[in-house]
Amino acid sequence: MSNKLFVGSLSWNTDDHGLAAAFERFGEITDAKVITDRDSGRSRGFGFVTFADPSAAQNAVREMNGVEIDGRSVNVDIAQERGGGGGGRRGGGGGGRW
Repeated sequence: MSNKLFVGSLSWNTDDHGLAAAFERFGEITDAKVITDRDSGRSRGFGFVTFADPSAAQNAVREMNGVEIDGRSVNVDIAQERGGGGGGRRGGGGGGRW
């Protein structure tokens, strides 16, 4: 059972502190992060909350999905692990003539 939640449809005004504050009543939070655009620094409208206890995360999903935070109804679910590897260089010849 996972203890990390995905929180989507966040208000542009919600920051890390506000995200943590919205979920802290369910248990100890080890991390709360609103994901931002690397160029502009503006929120991308989603974030992650990690609880110390997986049962607290389950309770938060049940209680917080569809609830308003900073004027927006949020989507809350267990975070999915990212697909493996991939990054880095792509092989291939490029097809050019030498």
